Amino acid sequence: MNFDKSDSKILNNIILARRDVRGDKFISKKIKRKTINKILDAGLNAPSVGFSQPWKFVVVKDIETKQKIYKNFKKSYKKSKKYFKKRKQYNTLKLEGILQTPINIAVFYKKPSKHILGQTSQKQMGQYSVVCAIQNMWLMARSLNIGIGWVSILDHKKVNKTLNINNKYKLVGYLCVGYTKEFLNKPQLEILKWEKRKKARSVIKWVE
Repeated sequence: MNFDKSDSKILNNIILARRDVRGDKFISKKIKRKTINKILDAGLNAPSVGFSQPWKFVVVKDIETKQKIYKNFKKSYKKSKKYFKKRKQYNTLKLEGILQTPINIAVFYKKPSKHILGQTSQKQMGQYSVVCAIQNMWLMARSLNIGIGWVSILDHKKVNKTLNINNKYKLVGYLCVGYTKEFLNKPQLEILKWEKRKKARSVIKWVE
């Protein structure tokens, strides 16, 4: 299959329009199962080192389970505040949409029980493969005008316990998935001037 310039332009637009959606942006509109499966399929077709496919996806719809995850977040968030005491904006940020979204997806990395091709020198490549799956899902969701928010302020061991996942699996991403009232023109943290966007020349080096 070959693609043309218009396909490349569409992909570029999707990449540039992808956002980490916060909880105050989601709406209550339900997502069809076939749409969720489309997002999951994008993850399943991500590249993985050694074709290891070391991922597991847990789709969470149950409200009681979400409430337990949210309680986990609140406790972890409280602990995180000490690192940002000098940044008053931190208390105003809505950093998750666990209860606001119809679907949460926990994405896990399965620890290998044998040597994996391409991972003997850099064992973390398996986890990086799972991150590729999440990126695929994020872009597919954006192409469907669905928002995803990645919640990282969690006690990952407690997430395993809540979802009844054994310790062979390590949480990589907890995703809040739902339709949103808007996609911001820029990342919210850029708009709030939490950080400045880095110039390409400061992070790209050519060796010729």
